Amino acid sequence: MTVEIVVLGAGYGGAAAIDSLEGELGDNEDVSLTWISNEDYHFLLHESHRLIREASVREEITVPIEEIITEETNFVQGEVTDIDVDDRTIGLAADSSIEYDLLVVCLGSKTAFFGIDGLEEHALTLKSLEDAMAISERIRAAADDATEGEPAQVLVGGAGLTGIQTAGEIAAYRSEADAPIDVYLIERSETIFPGHDHEFQGAIRNKLEDHDVDIRTNTVISAVDDSTVELESGDEMDYDVLIWAGGITGQDALGLADLPKDHNRVYTGATLETDDDRVFALGDTALMDQDEQESPLSEEAIWEAIVDPDVGNQAPPTAEAAMEAGEVLGENVARKLRGEELIHWTYTDKGTLVSVGDEAIAHGVLGVPINTFSGPAARTLKKAISARWLAKISGPRRVLRAWSDM
Repeated sequence: MTVEIVVLGAGYGGAAAIDSLEGELGDNEDVSLTWISNEDYHFLLHESHRLIREASVREEITVPIEEIITEETNFVQGEVTDIDVDDRTIGLAADSSIEYDLLVVCLGSKTAFFGIDGLEEHALTLKSLEDAMAISERIRAAADDATEGEPAQVLVGGAGLTGIQTAGEIAAYRSEADAPIDVYLIERSETIFPGHDHEFQGAIRNKLEDHDVDIRTNTVISAVDDSTVELESGDEMDYDVLIWAGGITGQDALGLADLPKDHNRVYTGATLETDDDRVFALGDTALMDQDEQESPLSEEAIWEAIVDPDVGNQAPPTAEAAMEAGEVLGENVARKLRGEELIHWTYTDKGTLVSVGDEAIAHGVLGVPINTFSGPAARTLKKAISARWLAKISGPRRVLRAWSDM
């Protein structure tokens, strides 16, 4: 009897899982592998901010599914709407369903708006190719309508990785196009990139300020309308473009799934199994290796755990962690099929890199004696990470095409 293995989602976790599963399962005729995704391509989300300045980059950071999978893997394009772990079925938007014996959930996340009045209605987000293109169009339109005397007001809410890189890219576009734009980065915490090393935070702040990004920390958005952001302090900020990068939550498809979860993000153990031994989860879909009796750590707390090992050992919400977990996933599924003990995965922090326009700042890179550095070395290292990933899921030809745009 054929074992039906289904992988949901074509983000970093999904693509890494497919790659490792194909490698582990080989030509096993007793196993059928199906990959389901709403899009027929893998999108390099960590490079999505590049599209704000240069739309042509889309060809280099979207990888068609057919470049990733072998002929033996079935691909189904469709939106996952429901997961029934009792019947072992996946519901799709077209009122169809797919059965599974083993399921790998890598649906990623969506933007969290935290109940802030008007925010979801009026803010742009950056979670997809379409989001990046929409931001690019809105920035250009706002600049066209602005003057030096009345520059366009662009507000980026949330000074985590996405917010920092988005603000930096908009500032770089402003410089290249000589566009009349004021760029603000708003963060509710005391510092940007909360939870990280203070030296790293300072280096990022310096780069942003060099690019004339106005940083507002200890600033909490309480309400939004079509032209104004109201702050908890009682002050207001007018805007022409508002981009929200303040947090994530799980996908709606997991809402009714009978799995332990918080805000539609599923708890897993260190083997990437959920409490249902036929369901694995990884990436932003999962809260990996946390006690399901406790509330999940916030993103800030997770990063604090990375910086200070005494706090704990949690996987950060990054592409690198999803890739690494995906590699382990394939071996664990193969072990499960053979009735062997599963591997316990522990995330290895290899360092963090952040882009600000064409520049990059690196921190805590394994094997590098300097704690925090920037310049050509950091920029090349960041490009190399993307190149390694593209080489893994596609091949050297795509790396050569994409290198100059990364």
